[in-house]
Amino acid sequence: MKVFVAGSTGAIGRVLVPQLVEKGHEVVALVRDDRKAEALLPGGATVAVADALNKEALTATIRKAEPEVIIHQLTSLPHAVNLKKLDDELSLTNRFRTEVTDTLLAAARLVGARRFIAQSFIGWPFAREGGPVKTEEGPLDSNPPPNFAKTLAAIRYLEDTVRKTVDLQALALRYGFFYGPGTGIAEDGLVIKLIRNRMMPIIGNGAGIWSFIHIHDAARATVAAVSNGSSGIYNIVDDDPAPVSLWLPTLADAIGAKQPYRVPVWLGKLAIGEGGVSMMTQIRGGSNAKAKRELGWEPTYQTWRRGFVEGLG
Repeated sequence: MKVFVAGSTGAIGRVLVPQLVEKGHEVVALVRDDRKAEALLPGGATVAVADALNKEALTATIRKAEPEVIIHQLTSLPHAVNLKKLDDELSLTNRFRTEVTDTLLAAARLVGARRFIAQSFIGWPFAREGGPVKTEEGPLDSNPPPNFAKTLAAIRYLEDTVRKTVDLQALALRYGFFYGPGTGIAEDGLVIKLIRNRMMPIIGNGAGIWSFIHIHDAARATVAAVSNGSSGIYNIVDDDPAPVSLWLPTLADAIGAKQPYRVPVWLGKLAIGEGGVSMMTQIRGGSNAKAKRELGWEPTYQTWRRGFVEGLG
C-alpha cells in the first residue's frame, strides 16, 4: 500500500517509517530538509520535500504522491518543555493539529486516499474526575489549566475533525507518554537526566495517573492502523496506567538513581505551574482495550515496569 507520512523524522516517524517499509508498504516521507532525511530515513522510502505550513506546496506534494493512506505525525516539541508556558511552546504543534490537519484531509480527498491517520495525545487531556482510567468515550477536560487550554483546544479540534469525517476512513491515535530511544525517557533523555540529578520530585500526593507507551509499540500500533480498525479514536497505551507516586520511584530504581524528593503542591506550582501540578496529582490514564480489539495490536512492553528496565536503550 502507498503510504504518505507527514512528520517522518520526528521521534515516532523515525521508527514508524522503517516499520512500514519492512511490512512492504511503499512509503513517501515528507521532510523539510532532504539532507536531514538522508541520515534518518531507511532505504526503500521515497523522500518528498515541502513545508507543511505551505498549503499549496503540501497539497501539490500529496497530489504527486497519490497515496492510499496519509499518516499525520507532525509535531514541533521543544527539547525541554516549560509547563508554565505550554501553550506558547506548543504553538506550532497546535497549528499542525488544526490548519495542517485540514490541509492533509483535503488533499486526501483530492487524491482519493482511503484512510487518514492522525496523531493525538492521551497524556493529560481527560477530564480530571471520575475513575482513574478512561476509555475513548471519556470526556476531555472542560476546564483545563489556563496554560494548557489552547493546546487542549487543538487536540479537541483534531479529534472532532476525525469524528466528523465520513467520506474516508479517519482515525486519531491517542499516544500515551512516550519512552524509549529518541524520547525524553531514554538512556540519554532529559527526564532521565533530571531524575539522576534528583530534579524531578513527586509533587503532593503523586496521584496523577500516567499511561505510557514504548516508542516502538506506538509505531507498531500505527502500522496496524494502516490496515485495521474502523474510523474513530484509539488510545495507544500499555496495559498498566500508574500514579506518579509509583512509576517515578520505580524508574529511579531502574536507572540506579536515588529516590525522588517529595515537595508540597504550593512549591510545585512555583516550579512547574498549575498544569504541571495537575499532571503530578490529578490527571487520568487510558484503557487500550479498543486498540487491542480493533487494531489487532498488542504492546510488546505490556507494562512500563518491564519497559523501563529493558527498553530505554
